[in-house]
Amino acid sequence: MRVAGAVRAWNAEARRAPVVLQPGNGGLVFWLGAAWLVALGFVMVLNTSYFYAQERFGDPYLFARKHLAAMALGALAMLVCWRIPTHTLRRATYPLLLFSILALTAVLVPGIGVVRGGARRWLKLGLLTLQPSEIGKLSAVLYLAHSLTKKGERVESLWLGYLPHLVLVGLVAGLVVAEPDFGTAVLLAIVLFVMLIANGARWAHLVLTASLVAPFAIFGAVTASYRWQRLTSFLDPWRDAQRSGFQLVQSLLAFGAGGAFGVGLGAGRQKMFYLPEAHTDFVFAVIGEELGLVGTLSVLATFGLLAVAGLRLAARHVDPYAANLALGLTSMIVLQAGVNMAVTVGLLPTKGLALPFLSYGGSALVANMLEIGILLSVAREAA
Repeated sequence: MRVAGAVRAWNAEARRAPVVLQPGNGGLVFWLGAAWLVALGFVMVLNTSYFYAQERFGDPYLFARKHLAAMALGALAMLVCWRIPTHTLRRATYPLLLFSILALTAVLVPGIGVVRGGARRWLKLGLLTLQPSEIGKLSAVLYLAHSLTKKGERVESLWLGYLPHLVLVGLVAGLVVAEPDFGTAVLLAIVLFVMLIANGARWAHLVLTASLVAPFAIFGAVTASYRWQRLTSFLDPWRDAQRSGFQLVQSLLAFGAGGAFGVGLGAGRQKMFYLPEAHTDFVFAVIGEELGLVGTLSVLATFGLLAVAGLRLAARHVDPYAANLALGLTSMIVLQAGVNMAVTVGLLPTKGLALPFLSYGGSALVANMLEIGILLSVAREAA
């Protein structure tokens, strides 16, 4: 079913929806959900990075201060985007897409791109550090929303409606893979397929694409030693618990120690150099240890509410472009959150994807809050 056509099918149900999800109040879910996650994220970044920052840099509050600065910048970006009409955002589609491609190319150039942990994913801009892949994800969604809306039923055409989207998003994903950042590239591919399906792309084209891409993805997974180790350790982390399976084992131990109500905020032990990347990719495990099942379910419920609000907004919006925009941004945020949380509990191999709003990372946090601002703009116009 096409996004535009889905509006009619949802109209009757929308009138019976709970008040918090009615068109006039839909933005409340985004406001409160983002506020809760950002606030919890700051507490957890301060909590998880304290000992690491003290040991590595002699300043226990280093990461917390940087995260707070990103929160301020992200709040400003969110408020600005909230007031910008979606038709104005649409005009920025191709300039932003071009900028993201240039930035993703620049980051691969030695001497320009900043290398951390064996990956070249950042650009140093004075006092700021920019992660171009975050801009790339946003620009890809804006492009898909614009182009799929413009093409309409022509998306069923292989050459005119299907391949152009595959090529442009594939270019962004290919540059991201070169960093290397396989997880973000997979996320882009999933969002691409979601938006193509919602806009009426032929299943034959989608299946053919998946069949052609799968062998290359498998080849890339088994030929890179670190990716192969992630796959094998995911299947049985306890077999090599001191090396390749160490991170997942420590994450599972954190969840196990937390029980139903957790050991108490700040009282967890796994963040004390047991669990690698405790303040970034595995912050959800520390939430599980210190706040227990109750804490993890509150995070899950918040992302669930964001998903419901975003998808209902996409289904009922009368403007096909705004509907596509809501679908793409909601899918991007919620799918990334789902993948991150699945990794921490051993349901998926390690992907290196941060938990939106909660993990440390300035570019990611600003991008996530900016995306919420756009969703608020869409909700405001739907009210």
